[in-house]
Amino acid sequence: MNFVDGETAQIEVLSKALDGLWMRNQVISNNVANVDTPGFKASKVAFEDALKAAVDDNAFKGKVTNIKHIPIGTSSVADVQPQVLQSQNTSMRMDGNNVDIDLEMADLAKTTIAYNAVIQKMTKEFQMLRSAINGGR
Repeated sequence: MNFVDGETAQIEVLSKALDGLWMRNQVISNNVANVDTPGFKASKVAFEDALKAAVDDNAFKGKVTNIKHIPIGTSSVADVQPQVLQSQNTSMRMDGNNVDIDLEMADLAKTTIAYNAVIQKMTKEFQMLRSAINGGR
């Protein structure tokens, strides 16, 4: 793998992480907006395990050379999609709503910090790529 392939693979992983974090931000915002809606069930976003499995170099992946082949092994990074999971756990409130505003706000803060960290990393990757294209100038 040459430098450019390694950089584009890194950028693809970071892009998928941003997609997942952005969706998590939207889901948390929806949960907060519905904190007083009777019967509303909070949702969560899961993507980290799928992204980690797709990035794992030791994972086995079969090559699909025909549309009729069944894919085996882990998916590629491009195939990773964030999953929205609705929490069905019991509500502590009488109206059936299970949104915990304190938990949602803590998750929103963690998501914001993670999103900003990934943005900074992606910015550095693009700066390195620009430097390589410009011959280090």
